[in-house]
Amino acid sequence: MRLVIARCSVDYAGRLSAHLPLATRLLMVKGDGSLLVHSDGGSYKPLNWMSPPCTLAAAEPDDDQRAAGVTEVWKVTHAKTADQLVVSIHEVLHDSAHDLGVDPGLVKDGVESHLQRLLAEQIELLGEGCRLVRREYMTAIGPVDILATDASGRSIAVELKRRGDIDGVEQLTRYLELMNRDPLLAPVAGVFAAQEIKPQARTLAEDRGIRCVVLDYDAMRGVESGHARLF
Repeated sequence: MRLVIARCSVDYAGRLSAHLPLATRLLMVKGDGSLLVHSDGGSYKPLNWMSPPCTLAAAEPDDDQRAAGVTEVWKVTHAKTADQLVVSIHEVLHDSAHDLGVDPGLVKDGVESHLQRLLAEQIELLGEGCRLVRREYMTAIGPVDILATDASGRSIAVELKRRGDIDGVEQLTRYLELMNRDPLLAPVAGVFAAQEIKPQARTLAEDRGIRCVVLDYDAMRGVESGHARLF
């Protein structure tokens, strides 16, 4: 992973257009090719980003850019959509690279693990005619929680969370991009399933063609939910 702290402006062009004016920001270039732009606030969420598959190319500024104080231009282009994230760097304050090694992946807590087992047993909750292929379907970047097929035989990749947020949608997006390159699986549809899905996550998922499913944990495990509970 490469970490760069720089005074920069950022422009996104593609399905959406966005501009971040000149300010000091953290630029994260990850080993999977993604680039994330962070400010010193907003918790985990980047201000803007480009997900893989994408390529980063550094270029010299043109005369107008140089006159405005730009010293280097990063152009990050998505391989499938041609969307582009352009970072105009004015000053680099820090630049370092770190090898993080192989990540063991997220270890699910008891509820998420139980949800996975219950959904595998009740796979019809995803739709009539759905069939389970397997739990923990391994890919080159980690295991997909559930691989299933719909009534027409189309593959479905399911990411399960207790509380679904943007990170979970991004995780499923990476799995789908990889799995759809496999001719034995493609086309692969995505389902983001959770007990609760945050509005921002739902909006992002639906924009990417990912279906959202809210799961009733109590109903799935046969617990009467009509009575008052402390928690």
